[in-house]
Amino acid sequence: MELNSYMEHGIKSISSTISAFYLNNLKGIKFISGFVPSLARASRLRKESEKNGLHIPPFLIASISSKCNLHCIGCYARADGMCTEGGRNDEMTAGEWKKIFTEADEIGVSFILLAGGEPLIRKDVMNTAAEFKHIAFPVFTNGTLIDDEYIEFFDKNRNMIPVISMEGDSAQTDIRRGAGVAESIAKTMAELKKRGILFAVSVTVTSENLCNAVTEEYLNELREKGCGVVFYVEYVPAEKGTERLVLSHKDTEWLNNETQRLKKIKKDMTILCFPGDEEYMEGCLAAGRGFFHIAPDGSAEPCPFSPFSVHNMKSCSIKEVLESRFFSNVRDISRNEKVHNGGCTLFNHENDVRKSIEN
Repeated sequence: MELNSYMEHGIKSISSTISAFYLNNLKGIKFISGFVPSLARASRLRKESEKNGLHIPPFLIASISSKCNLHCIGCYARADGMCTEGGRNDEMTAGEWKKIFTEADEIGVSFILLAGGEPLIRKDVMNTAAEFKHIAFPVFTNGTLIDDEYIEFFDKNRNMIPVISMEGDSAQTDIRRGAGVAESIAKTMAELKKRGILFAVSVTVTSENLCNAVTEEYLNELREKGCGVVFYVEYVPAEKGTERLVLSHKDTEWLNNETQRLKKIKKDMTILCFPGDEEYMEGCLAAGRGFFHIAPDGSAEPCPFSPFSVHNMKSCSIKEVLESRFFSNVRDISRNEKVHNGGCTLFNHENDVRKSIEN
């Protein structure tokens, strides 16, 4: 299926899940009544840009914080130095992020994934994002900082969607994220369900949790807890010494086939698999095909797993980054990958990405 058509289909699937979830929820219905027309408006804007020769991705990834309160095994953000113990002194201000969100709204970006570090540390940016009701902000969080104040925040701002990171069952979650984390986020999910707040779960799929986390039983358990969307993300060995967690080619093939099967069964949930879904989107979505990544300091990077940059959002626009020679070169790298064998394309072509900076 052609890229734009496939992505529009995915957006409609997410929209349908949100609409069904909020069918009998007054606050949710109010949000949906404004958000669904916004999706149509954004789609029209992207199509207009496409006619003029500029492809606008429907997604952005914004790492708004370089701090985190956890030390998860294999964390890519700590491995590449983006996330540090005391945080960075060059993080963008809430005002600088507002400028980015404003342009994104104007050109037709529908979803901005907020990440980190731990994004909930930046309450100023969270409050800024909440103002942009035409955009949905999935907030990728470890969940441990969702206190009563944040529950109220998510209840009031339904365009801010918590995406809680888990590793499968409680034991697997605690092994990777720390003792007591599973219990903490279980209480958070119970409170979100009680308030009728849509939330998602992000599972980093490894060789150790593949057979437990990618099952109909696990999805049923999450749905019972109130989860409406599940992200399956293949583990990328950014931290040396964690190669044992990487999926084999056979594992990746099984994951792709199984998630496609589960999508057909679980009609009451949206299931997304990265980078597995790229097999059906004609390659890697980084560098603006489907998204690009903005680091806490404003560096415009092809992807969180390919942290190389030529431009900085403090002085550049989204359009300028998308039209840059660097991003064009990176897209060529992905395009030349004739067969998708699983894993992260750009991570596997790190040297080629480095060289493209110079061209």
